[in-house]
Amino acid sequence: MGKTYEKLDDKLIAFIKAQKMFFVATAPLACDGHVNVSPKGYDSFIVIDENTVAYADLGGSGIETLAHVNENARITIMFCAFEGPANIVRIFGKGRTLQFNHPDFEAEIGRFPAGHERARNIIYVDISSVSDSCGWGVPFYEFKGQRDQLQRYIENKPVEEWHESRLAKNATSIDGLPGMTRKAEKSQ
Repeated sequence: MGKTYEKLDDKLIAFIKAQKMFFVATAPLACDGHVNVSPKGYDSFIVIDENTVAYADLGGSGIETLAHVNENARITIMFCAFEGPANIVRIFGKGRTLQFNHPDFEAEIGRFPAGHERARNIIYVDISSVSDSCGWGVPFYEFKGQRDQLQRYIENKPVEEWHESRLAKNATSIDGLPGMTRKAEKSQ
């Protein structure tokens, strides 16, 4: 039987830290907009405190999460146990974003393990509730390691070229919402 929590506790934090991947879900306000679910890995998730979590957004083919969070702040993060006892943990909350070209980014990315300096954003979640559920339908998978293609792609471009490509390729979401901006501001 699942439970609902107002904030993270030590047991939930230990479960989250043990997972090798998580999923991020967001949606625009428009009823005909695309709901987005993105898998994430690379040890890019941190627990800041019992009410706040964040992840380093390392990049991808679209900018849906940032666009949706900046539009309406709604976000859900889900962790599934693929090894050990069955469990699913969902974090519900209000998101905030910090883009790579904001003056505070360098200090904030320092909270994460080394290797995330070229993240395009940091996505923060102010937690409104947390739930867990049985996870009995989640299959077992064996973790063999992180794929290295994304890291190699990022590292093989000069920093300025990488920044310019993020701004150009991630300017709008698939629904036409604003994405990354040349003059970055913290979202509230």
